[in-house]
Amino acid sequence: MSPAPDADPRDHLVRDALGPPLTGLQAAGAIGVGINSLLVIGVMPALLGALADEGRLSSAGIGQAATLELLAMGAATAAVGMAVKPRRLKLIGAAASLALAGLNLATVVGNGPGLLALRAGAGAVEGVLLWITVSMIARTLTPERWAGVFFTAQTLAQLLLAVLLAIFVMPRFGADGGFVALAAASLLGLAPALASPDAFAPLPLAPTKGRVPPSRGWIALGATAVYVAGIGAVSLYLQPLAHQAHLSAGVARTAIWTSLAAQAAGGAAATVLAGRARYFAVFLVSSAATVATWWVFAGASPAWLFVGANMLGGFSYLFLLPFLVPMMIEADPTR
Repeated sequence: MSPAPDADPRDHLVRDALGPPLTGLQAAGAIGVGINSLLVIGVMPALLGALADEGRLSSAGIGQAATLELLAMGAATAAVGMAVKPRRLKLIGAAASLALAGLNLATVVGNGPGLLALRAGAGAVEGVLLWITVSMIARTLTPERWAGVFFTAQTLAQLLLAVLLAIFVMPRFGADGGFVALAAASLLGLAPALASPDAFAPLPLAPTKGRVPPSRGWIALGATAVYVAGIGAVSLYLQPLAHQAHLSAGVARTAIWTSLAAQAAGGAAATVLAGRARYFAVFLVSSAATVATWWVFAGASPAWLFVGANMLGGFSYLFLLPFLVPMMIEADPTR
């Protein structure tokens, strides 16, 4: 299918590149579904760190739980994207939101292998929700702008939850309270799921080609995965890193929510610069900031420097992420 004749890349209306324009409510719903899927990312270091401090998870278990959840999320997003047509999205989104709330709540009583299985299951459900949002973004005329909107919105939601956990919930109720709050937030995801579009237009396929990305597409996906995995691996151990620097869990939780605030600023800056800055230049600057952040983490830094470095890393991370979208589309024009 061809873009609508009146479609203009400069038009800020929500338009499908491959179908009828979306209403503002539908676009907000699709973005909200993705926010629900990634809400855990912003508070995962605090939740898993609290489980470790309570003796319910080892230091190695932190990495295992996060790896299983994130791998399941990525695998589910990819598998659903290749095997499922974007139909009955309201039903899929609502059912996945309910399932995610149940899995988050069940984590309260999870231990050992059972806890790891619950987080892997949650990751798979989160991947299905994320697929709905990615499907919408891939069909817009300016995907980098909508990716920026999505990343900024989900970071603000993560920030709100992280502040609530750090100040009101976890000091009193520990990890269990954090997962109960996460389950309640997952239930709120029912509203955007029911407001999202019920279907999307099919994506184009080159003649004689299947739905598998070309070699350049795989390279772009691999590069993105390596970058995100590196950031995630360090961020995940933020609380143990704080303890290594003789800092308290409270400092670590402060570093988490202040970094999320910086991420929101980075995502907003990326949205403003979408279409003006080249992704390679942004990648170089953001990578330098990331290396500087990790250098601070490697030493015994005072609290203010530890928190400030994490804010720098958060800003650069979310500033770069939206620019990876045009890189991947350039490598695989079929999106």
